[in-house]
Amino acid sequence: MAEWRKYYPNEDDEVEEDEEDSGGDYKLSGRDSLVFLVDASKEMFIKGEDGEPSNFDMTMQCVRSVYTSKIISSDKDLVALVFYGTEQSKNPRNSFKHVYIYHDLDSPGSQRVLDIDKLLGEKGAQFAEKTMGSGETSLGDALWCCSNLYSDIKLRLSHKRLMIFTCRDDPHGGDGAKDRQARTKAADLKETGVVIDLMHLTKPGGFDVSLFFCDIVSPPEDESELGLQIEPCRKLEDLQKRVRAKELKKRSQSRLTFSLGEGVNLAVGVYVLARTATKPSAVKLHRDTNEPVRTKTRYFHAHNGGILLPNDMKRAQVYGKKQIVMEKDEVDEIKKFDDPGLVLMGFKPMDRLKLHHHIRPVLFIYPEEEQISGSSCMFTALLLKCSEKNLFALCRYIPRCNTPPRFVALVPQREELDQGQTQATPPGFHVIFLPFADDIRTVDAHVGPTASDEQVDKMKEIVHKLRFKYKSDAFENPVLQQHYRNLEALALNMLEPEPIEDLTMPKVQMMDARLGPLAQEFKDLVYPPDYNPEGKPAAKRKTGEISNGLTLIFKYIKNIVQNMWQNLFLNYLF
Repeated sequence: MAEWRKYYPNEDDEVEEDEEDSGGDYKLSGRDSLVFLVDASKEMFIKGEDGEPSNFDMTMQCVRSVYTSKIISSDKDLVALVFYGTEQSKNPRNSFKHVYIYHDLDSPGSQRVLDIDKLLGEKGAQFAEKTMGSGETSLGDALWCCSNLYSDIKLRLSHKRLMIFTCRDDPHGGDGAKDRQARTKAADLKETGVVIDLMHLTKPGGFDVSLFFCDIVSPPEDESELGLQIEPCRKLEDLQKRVRAKELKKRSQSRLTFSLGEGVNLAVGVYVLARTATKPSAVKLHRDTNEPVRTKTRYFHAHNGGILLPNDMKRAQVYGKKQIVMEKDEVDEIKKFDDPGLVLMGFKPMDRLKLHHHIRPVLFIYPEEEQISGSSCMFTALLLKCSEKNLFALCRYIPRCNTPPRFVALVPQREELDQGQTQATPPGFHVIFLPFADDIRTVDAHVGPTASDEQVDKMKEIVHKLRFKYKSDAFENPVLQQHYRNLEALALNMLEPEPIEDLTMPKVQMMDARLGPLAQEFKDLVYPPDYNPEGKPAAKRKTGEISNGLTLIFKYIKNIVQNMWQNLFLNYLF
């Protein structure tokens, strides 16, 4: 194992490296872009019933949450905010009337969040009325203006998305010419790769999507993509959830070949379902200019001091007291086990898969029809048969070149739909990493006192009272939340960060109310009557130990005083 570590020192960090690679190499894959196209008509500023916020206020809160999440998760992405149906016009050369570009397509920052804060609440509605106002509506001109925003960007964009926020199902009031112009421009945007989504909000009488927007919105990109929703968003949580599902692009970690046998191959995409949330790495800044500093590593010859190029450096290994020199290509060839991919080894019953076999976060695979034609059909047939016979597929998995192979279990998962016939669980295989034989060790169990049947029954009652449904997404990391709140307060010039609620702390009062006298009854059954773990008296010292301690203290003080007078005398002389 020690020799193996020399060749693969970072094998345990493979998942984290894969997550970083899938996070977005913008030089290769490009950046994601998102444009918020918000209706600024008077209907958007009408408050809801029972003091609920207006549709405009809900939209601004949603936009602000996306801005802040982009700053934390993917600050390289581009975001823009455009209003249509305004009285004032603000766009390049004012070519389009009643279109107000509030933010150009650029990376999010703290100043943009401060700009959004000006549009929140009652004061925000007054500020919007004063700055933009409400006027005529031409969605075609607004889409044309957004098209120019995309064309002005010289960076490579991997994903372009446009979200329309409105509460009017017929924005042009039956004007056929404006409707045709908007449909034509929407078709042009779709041809250039822009995905148009509708985030429609509630209105009196209901929102009829079929009147106009069904021809504007882009169809789902694939089976798992959330399509056009019929019901409008009535609450901020629903709107944020729908925007969150749309604005995140599903990126595959890698695309591999899944070999089922001799010459039978299909293509699959590997996805990361869960990743560890960590603090961002520190950025080194120049002391004078406060700009990021880029570090470069150079190698120098030990004798002549010359710069060593990669071709000048060799690898060596000592065998039999003789140094064997190898080229980099030879070392890579030695480390290579096989080409990246999944190779089917066989099938096992599901009961052979134990809970302790789960040693690493699970991946998810889904067919890639674009890579190999017919992959979806073959993948679906394999999935259905494994699910019907309650089997999992045992495979050899190599994620990329020069990485050691692992045995994985492909656990089938069928598609599930919710009440609205929307996909809640996608079909595919969960990739569970299996341990090797030397990863499993036997541990001698500690033999302790055995509980009586009465004690066991009492603990069962306690466990039954304290049982609750656990959801991983209901608990946030308090350290991370406090870290980002501090950064937010610093960036937005806030006097103090917003307080956070530590959801990991137990609810003591609720637990006491549920248990009642059960806790005390259990203590009476388990512990002796005179047992008091919190009130143990400290051991008394003997008289001799106290006198010895005082003697040591007096000696320590005497040495300090002598050193102090000696230092004063030397300073006086010199």
